[in-house]
Amino acid sequence: MRGYTGDKDSFLKRLRRIEGQVRGLQRMVENDEYCIDVLTQISAATKALQSVSLGLMDEHLKHCVAQAIAEGGETAELKVREASEAIARLVRS
Repeated sequence: MRGYTGDKDSFLKRLRRIEGQVRGLQRMVENDEYCIDVLTQISAATKALQSVSLGLMDEHLKHCVAQAIAEGGETAELKVREASEAIARLVRS
């Protein structure tokens, strides 16, 4: 079971909403909408994806990393390094 399993429906709902936002962006470009309006909607979709990312990271730290640390050993080191690398990717994006 994954750390986010308890909130899976919530994450899926948010991702479906983002999917709708992206489809809306496609329509805006197809309809030659004003570029600032398109950029505003891109910003909103980006923030929504960042929010999902932070939620997943929070769940990962609370469950997967915490469990690995409790068990100790090489698995703990691997999970911490994995989480650190994921955080670095999120910061760069």
